[in-house]
Amino acid sequence: MAAEVLSARGFAVTVYEAMPTIGRKFLLAGKSGLNLTHAEDYSRFRTRFGQANARLAPALNAFPPEFVRTWAAGLGVETFVGSSERVFPTAMKASPLLRAWRARLEAAGVTIRTRHRLIGIKTDGLILATPEGEVTLHPPAALLALGGASWPRLGSDAAWLPWLTDLHVPVRPFLPANCGFDVAWSAHFIERFAGAPLKGVAATSAAGRLPGECVVSRHGLEGSLIYAHAASCRDALLAHGQADLTFDLAPGRTAERIAADLMRQPAKASLSNRLRKAAGLDTVKTALLRELAPDLAHQQPETVAMRIKHLPVPLLRPRPIAEAISSAGGVMWQGVDARMMVEALPGLFVAGEMVDWEAPTGGYLLTACLAMGRFAGQCMADWLARQTA
Repeated sequence: MAAEVLSARGFAVTVYEAMPTIGRKFLLAGKSGLNLTHAEDYSRFRTRFGQANARLAPALNAFPPEFVRTWAAGLGVETFVGSSERVFPTAMKASPLLRAWRARLEAAGVTIRTRHRLIGIKTDGLILATPEGEVTLHPPAALLALGGASWPRLGSDAAWLPWLTDLHVPVRPFLPANCGFDVAWSAHFIERFAGAPLKGVAATSAAGRLPGECVVSRHGLEGSLIYAHAASCRDALLAHGQADLTFDLAPGRTAERIAADLMRQPAKASLSNRLRKAAGLDTVKTALLRELAPDLAHQQPETVAMRIKHLPVPLLRPRPIAEAISSAGGVMWQGVDARMMVEALPGLFVAGEMVDWEAPTGGYLLTACLAMGRFAGQCMADWLARQTA
C-alpha cells in the first residue's frame, strides 16, 4: 500500500521481500476466504483496536472499510457482505487480488525484489542478505513492514526486535493474539470430543459477553469465539496467573425455565436425556458440563440450571505464538511519531503488525494493515518532499 501511494506521487520505489514470493500471509488469510474488512457501522469499527484506537484513527479515517471495497473493485475484485457482516471477495480467494495488485504496482514502476532479507539495521543503513550476497542500503526514506511473530514460517519471525532495541527504539515483547488456549481436559474427554464443535453458546470474560461458537481441541479451545476473548484472557493470565472463560450453554433460555423444565423430567431418565429435553444440550455440551462439574447428576435442578448458564472453564495458557492468527507487541507507540516515523531514526517508518496494536478477527486486522501502509506511504512522500524543498 505504501508503494502504491509513493509511486503515484512520482517516487522511485523498491519493495524488498524476504520470502521467495510476496504476500504469503495474505494468501494464508485467503484460505478461509480472505476476510478483507467488515461492514459494521464505522463508528463501531474504529473502536475495535483497544488501546491503539486513537493512534490508528488517522490511518483508518483516511481508508475506512468502504474504501477497502472500492480499492479491491479497482483491482477487478468484487466483494460481498456475508451474514456476519464480514466482507469477502466474491471468488473467496486472495490470489486474484494479489496478482492484479502486483501487476498494477509493476506497471507504475515499482520494483519488487524477492529473497532479499533484512538482517540488520544501522543508524545510516539497512543490511540485507540477497542472492548476490550481503548489501547495505542507504535510502532517503524506508518503511519497515516486518510483521509480528505469528506464523514465522511465512516470514514474520520478529528477528528485528533486538536490532531496534539496540538503537534505543522502545519495543514490547510479542504475545499471541487471536489464539486458542490450553485447558486441562481429561483423557476421556479428549478421546471422545477433540475436534467437536461447540455451537450456540455465549462466553463471558473481561471483554464482555459474546455469542458464537468454538471447537474443543486436544489442547483446549479454539475458534472465533475464543479469539474474541483472547486478549482479555491472555492479559488476565499474565496479571493473575489464572483466568476463566465462562460459558452459557443455553443462551436462549433462562435459568428459571431450565430449572422448571428439569423438574418435569422423569426421575428415572438419564442426565443426558434430561439435559437434552430441558435445556437443549447436545452431546458435546453435556460432556463439557460433566467434565467441569462431574457431580451434577446428584444436584438440585436449580443448581444444574445455574451451572448450565454459568460454566467457568479454567484456562491454563495461550497456545504458542507460532500458532496464533496475529500477535500483540512490537514497536511501542511512544517511539513512533504521528507520521509513523521512528523518532530515534529519522526517515525510517513502520507499519503493520510490527507495531504494538491488536484487533479481533473479522476483517479488522487486514483493514488496519492496509490503512497503515497507505498512511505511512503518504507521510513518507510528504517527508521526502520537505527534505528536497
